[in-house]
Amino acid sequence: MEGEGSLLAVNDLELWRGNRCLFTGLTFALDPGQLAVVTGANGAGKTTLLRVLAGLAVPQGGRVTWRQESISALAPAQRAELLYQGHLDGLKRELTVMENLNLFCRLWGISTAVGPILEQIRLLGLADRAVRTLSAGQRRRAALARLGLSGARLWLLDEPFTNLDHQGRELVEAWLGQHLGGGGVAVVATHHALRVDGAGQLSVEL
Repeated sequence: MEGEGSLLAVNDLELWRGNRCLFTGLTFALDPGQLAVVTGANGAGKTTLLRVLAGLAVPQGGRVTWRQESISALAPAQRAELLYQGHLDGLKRELTVMENLNLFCRLWGISTAVGPILEQIRLLGLADRAVRTLSAGQRRRAALARLGLSGARLWLLDEPFTNLDHQGRELVEAWLGQHLGGGGVAVVATHHALRVDGAGQLSVEL
């Protein structure tokens, strides 16, 4: 079977939206340090694919495994190795930036210092501002700060560069490089060309 022994394996995946088949027979696998870049026209199924890989949606056919276990049957400790960042920021708008990130740390059971990450994403001066008062770009940076905090092994990122300026995109690419260099894997759906040094990249076109 394709991907046997890989961290993430996608075998003969089939997805439908209503009565329309988005794709069928999709197969790829990721070993430590590898990145899959998902491209395709709007409506091709990029977001749906990432949701399936995260275990948030069920495919009509095929199988997705993480460490040889079905993605839909992972134990809590295994699921903690997955980090999904979708279109929505996933932030509590009445909490401050600092409170949001500290909340994520508590949920993940980690003790990573938030301050250095806020400095990297240029939000340290806004740490005590409620998320609802931030611009779209600032909210996106606050959401992506979780990449620098999480110890997740698999990153699933849906259009991570939306609302980011050039410096923000470069930082996300640098974090991706560090993540892959440490043996992590990632699947990124994006319209932007990715520049990640030293990464083994697979192209998944829908």
